[in-house]
Amino acid sequence: MLEAVGGGVGARASGAGDLEKGVGALKRFQAKVDALLSELENSAAGSTKVAQQRVSRAALSGSNLPFVEADGFFKQYNRVHEALVNLSRSLGDQLEMLQIAVRASEVGYDNLEEELRQRFYAIQTRVEAERERAEASKPKDNSSVNDGKSVGTTDLG
Repeated sequence: MLEAVGGGVGARASGAGDLEKGVGALKRFQAKVDALLSELENSAAGSTKVAQQRVSRAALSGSNLPFVEADGFFKQYNRVHEALVNLSRSLGDQLEMLQIAVRASEVGYDNLEEELRQRFYAIQTRVEAERERAEASKPKDNSSVNDGKSVGTTDLG
């Protein structure tokens, strides 16, 4: 059987102790999020540092030498690098959104500073746009085209 939490059976009538525990937990969570965000931005994985780490095409085989494998590697390197920069930025944004959400839960949404509200919605809009862009660039699933039937050669022999 589960222990009663909040205003459930056996709880104090006011529930204030539970609320204080919740605020304390949120403050500890916020401190952890703050530390993670600071650690991320100050590390080699910080969005500005990741964005600065680039390899030129000439570093792979010279600029005018035809080398198909080097061209393919360079193309993939740039694709992965861009994905890492976007991931780092997105992670930082989402951690900042958590900071703001914890602050809002602490003081109440109506008491949250207008600057923080605007920052939260700006980040939320950017994260949502990035998610939609990623969804749009995914290849379409064509599994329903053949109604679940396998396609290929059939041995008529």
